[in-house]
Amino acid sequence: MSRMKFHVKKGDEVEVISGNFKGSSGKILEVLPSKQRVLVEGVRIIKKHLRKSEDNPQGKIAEREGPIHISNVKLVDREKKAEKKSKTKPKKEAEKKAA
Repeated sequence: MSRMKFHVKKGDEVEVISGNFKGSSGKILEVLPSKQRVLVEGVRIIKKHLRKSEDNPQGKIAEREGPIHISNVKLVDREKKAEKKSKTKPKKEAEKKAA
């Protein structure tokens, strides 16, 4: 079995670039590689009706995120992450030279 490699992973900050939720952004909560979909925090909120049970004696309408195809999201702040990595090293070297 081969693992699929995607341009985003859990915890990344992404922006939706196409579809009904275009322009919205959030953090990735989960990646579903078998379906090539991701769950993005606060995007595509769906309502699920739950029947009465011991946990929910009155029943409940639960809101949760729905999956979005992975091709419809793009990574945000990739440049900022690269800048942080490159900026930290020169600062440390400059501090060592000054000391």
